[in-house]
Amino acid sequence: MKNFLVNIGFGNVVSAGRVVAVVNPGSSPIKKLREEARERGKLIDATEGKKIRSIIITDSDHIILSAIQVETIVQRISGQKTSAEGI
Repeated sequence: MKNFLVNIGFGNVVSAGRVVAVVNPGSSPIKKLREEARERGKLIDATEGKKIRSIIITDSDHIILSAIQVETIVQRISGQKTSAEGI
């Protein structure tokens, strides 16, 4: 299990060991999941008002919205370097 912090944009980080999935935000079931998390108080918006490009699902049932692409977050979790380290 990886136990380090991963930058998810704008200085926000998440523990890599708590991440269950990183998904694209476009599908209908994911939109429903996001709304349910909002209703339960388990939604964390880390986009700073930017477009949602990925949704991170944690083992505590928190849903984290990020402005970073899914592929970039996955590369960061797996410890690979990315060309888009910014934001």
